[in-house]
Amino acid sequence: MKTTVLAAVRLALAAASVAGVVTQVVLSVRVDFSLVSVFSYFTILGNLYASTVFVIGAVRLLRGVPSSRGWEVARGAAVVYLAFVGIVFNTLLAGADLGELLPWVNVVHHMIIPAAVVVDWFVNRPRHRQPFTMVWAAAIVPAVYTAYTLVRGAIVGFYPYPFFNPARVGGYGGVALYCAALLVGFLVIAVLVRASGNAMARRTAVVGSR
Repeated sequence: MKTTVLAAVRLALAAASVAGVVTQVVLSVRVDFSLVSVFSYFTILGNLYASTVFVIGAVRLLRGVPSSRGWEVARGAAVVYLAFVGIVFNTLLAGADLGELLPWVNVVHHMIIPAAVVVDWFVNRPRHRQPFTMVWAAAIVPAVYTAYTLVRGAIVGFYPYPFFNPARVGGYGGVALYCAALLVGFLVIAVLVRASGNAMARRTAVVGSR
C-alpha cells in the first residue's frame, strides 16, 4: 500500500511539473517567444529532469525493482538541481519580473517540485553509499549550462536570469562573481545531499544487519 501511494504521488508531481512546462511553451508560442529560450531556463530543464526521475522511480516501485547505486546517483542529482532552483529563485529572484510566467506554474516549478524532490529523498531513503565524485559529476551540468547561457547570451542578447547579464550586474566581472558564488552554493548543496544519502544508507545497513 505504501509503495502504491508513493508511486501515485510521484506520478502526480511529474504530471504537475510537465503541465507547467507545456503551459509555458503554449504561452511562449502565442507571444512569439523563442522555444530555444524557453528551454534555456535551468528551472525548465531541472523540472523536466525531476519529472523523469519521478516517473522512472514510480515504475521501479510498482515493479519492485531494487535500488542501485547508479539510480541513487540519478535521484541525488535531481535533489541537488531542484534544491538549487528553489533556493536561488526564493533568494535572488523573488522580486524579479517573471514576464509571462503564470503564478501557478511559478509555485509548482520553484516551490512544490523542489520541496517534493527533497522530501522524496528522505522518505524513500538511499541504500548505497556514494563516492565524493558524485559531487563533481553533478556539477558538470550547471557548468555546461552556464557556458552555454553566456555564449548564447552574447550572441542573441537573451539571458534567462539577470545575474548572467553583464548589463544588469556591472559587466562580466559582476557575472563572474555571481557565477562563483552560485558554484560554491551548488557544491555545498551537492555535498549535503551526498552526506545525507550516505548517512541514511549507513542507518539502513545497520538496521538490516540486526
